[in-house]
Amino acid sequence: MHLEEDCIGKLLVADDVLYGINTTRALHNFDIAKERTDSLIFESLIQIKKSAAIVNHRAGTLNEQKAKLIVAACNELLLGQHQDDLVAPAIQGSAGTSVNMNVNEVVAKCAMSLAQNVTIQINDDVNQCQSTNDTYPTAGKMAILKALPPLLQQIDKMITTLLDLAKRYTDVLKVGRTQLEDAVPTTYGNSFHAYASLFRRDVTRLRTAAEALHTVNLGGTAIGTGLNATDYYRSHIVDALNTTSGLDLELAEDMIDATQNTDTFLTFSSAMKVLAVDLSKFCNDLRLLNSGPQAGFSEIRLPAKQAGSSIMPGKVNPVIPEVVNQVAFQVIGQDLTISMAAEAGQLELNAFEPIMFRDLLQNELYLTNAIDTLVRNCLADLTVNVAQCEKNVHHSAVSATVLNPYLGYVETTALVKEALAKGVSVQTLLKAKKLLDPDLVERLFSPAVMTNQVPTTQSRFETQR
Repeated sequence: MHLEEDCIGKLLVADDVLYGINTTRALHNFDIAKERTDSLIFESLIQIKKSAAIVNHRAGTLNEQKAKLIVAACNELLLGQHQDDLVAPAIQGSAGTSVNMNVNEVVAKCAMSLAQNVTIQINDDVNQCQSTNDTYPTAGKMAILKALPPLLQQIDKMITTLLDLAKRYTDVLKVGRTQLEDAVPTTYGNSFHAYASLFRRDVTRLRTAAEALHTVNLGGTAIGTGLNATDYYRSHIVDALNTTSGLDLELAEDMIDATQNTDTFLTFSSAMKVLAVDLSKFCNDLRLLNSGPQAGFSEIRLPAKQAGSSIMPGKVNPVIPEVVNQVAFQVIGQDLTISMAAEAGQLELNAFEPIMFRDLLQNELYLTNAIDTLVRNCLADLTVNVAQCEKNVHHSAVSATVLNPYLGYVETTALVKEALAKGVSVQTLLKAKKLLDPDLVERLFSPAVMTNQVPTTQSRFETQR
């Protein structure tokens, strides 16, 4: 152990770590959940430090030796070395200062280990022309953008799988249901295609919400005015960071606005919340349609993944949709946390970005993994119980809706009541009563007509004309 000193006082710091007094204090003060800041934020901050060293050297405010050592240290960290020293807690006070200082301390000590008799200052050298208030939100945006492609990829896989199911079951009739009561027929092709359309909109929402995250306040330092940053740095840091990170970032037009307001995070969170709601509704439908197998709908069969009961032999539960439901609940709940954190910002800064970034990045990861398991462990092997669907449609009195133009609402209603009372299908009763030509009955109860894909022959209204 050795003593280090900051503006508060002295503190013992372990000898076998690269971080220093700032990070040590953070570990003592924010011992909340044993959860480290997301690795993508650390990675993004290191890319910022590397870019800043390059720009500051070009500006003439950081000598060549120090700049090269800082860049070399950042490269080591970006290659995965010294990860055990990046330990700042995910949930913390001071608007992310502990994360920024953790990186400053590790980069400085790592840089000094690469050369003898060179002192690298954590604030004056590694953090030169920067503030936590511009580096941390920039790193948070970068992290969110980096985590987005895997999520979009999984949604695209789900959409492709749903379209494949729509094609496979394009002509399989099913009883439509509104308010859980029988409604006019549709097909499983229509149903799966509708789900694909739903998730396509989620992709559009996420992409649109992510566009604003490319705008950063880097160079604005403490409150957006750029105090203590050189003009050269402010003009060149974002371009240098784009070269280092491969991201297409741009400088905000209003740096003070970009420093104090966090609505862009809330917009992105809302897009993920909508995705979570859509996923949960979809999984509710899957569980309902799979219910049974004897006493429920039993119209689809989800793949059996594990035993569902410790007491009931042979019971299998829809565990994959259930786990996705729970992820959706978590994402929806954390969207409320993000909303409250965005609202709680005061004047020139929002101090609550740490919980926003923690929840935003966790939501991206949870949704990515949940959709992956839903596709691999459920949708890929989902089958439709065609026989059960046919039985339901043929015995559903609501399928008689197609008769309205021919028999009228009142007569059709009477026919439906009689069919329900006798326990026979409307089609069977209709043929027995010889109310319509048998060929017309066959056409009216065909999948194409019942789902309104082709016109029927003349109705009674057209005949009357």
